Amino acid sequence: MKGLFMLGLVFLAGAGVVSAGEGTVSYKSGDESVSSFFVAPEGKGPFPAVIVIQEWWGLNDWIKDQARALAKEGYAAVAVDLYRGKVADKQEEAHQLMMGAPPDRIARDLKAAYAWLQARADVKKGRIGAIGWCMGGRYSLELATKEPGLAAVVAYYGAPPTDAAAIAAIKAPVLGNFGGDDKGPAPDQVKAFEAAMKKAGKTVDVKIYEGAGHAFANVNNPWGGYREAAAKDAWSRTTAFLAKYLKG
Repeated sequence: MKGLFMLGLVFLAGAGVVSAGEGTVSYKSGDESVSSFFVAPEGKGPFPAVIVIQEWWGLNDWIKDQARALAKEGYAAVAVDLYRGKVADKQEEAHQLMMGAPPDRIARDLKAAYAWLQARADVKKGRIGAIGWCMGGRYSLELATKEPGLAAVVAYYGAPPTDAAAIAAIKAPVLGNFGGDDKGPAPDQVKAFEAAMKKAGKTVDVKIYEGAGHAFANVNNPWGGYREAAAKDAWSRTTAFLAKYLKG
């Protein structure tokens, strides 16, 4: 893997400092410990950072690959294990895991990831963003309503908030990549969210890809809905957006 290498992780009290590479980290979330997959860029920090939020399948190889891709772009990336080690490869299992993960615990885990990044000496404290796909897209937007310190948020086909108070609470610029053939969220929901964000004076950039359904960016889409052109364009938009708000 160009620019990255496997290593044993070395922790320093409080900060959990890790050299360039990848591995599993653990930190407190309330009274629990939560594990995450962490990838650090090569070079000397501090680096901007991104919280990577899984689809309903769990913290699988595809999500880890997205964290690696972000590290290659120069970000410290932490992919939170919201299912506590469980990963699904069948829709029924994924649905059960998603329904069995308490939303308040997920919110707590994501805020804990933000706090953990904030405590790291190799992370730029004011340059932390979040990105998520599907379920993770919804939670990336929800995190934006609860963590005013986020500097950028990217949501791929995640159900957006509809409550005016939640939208008013969003401080971070938001980028959204959605499918025109998606039923959840449907394009009308996406357009309503975009209009509400603009009305509230928020920074939002939404694109709806015609002919693309849900999970169009995942090459492993089990419904055969991967759309290469849309996926590449959405990733190009994503990296440009993150560079603007986390590096600029």
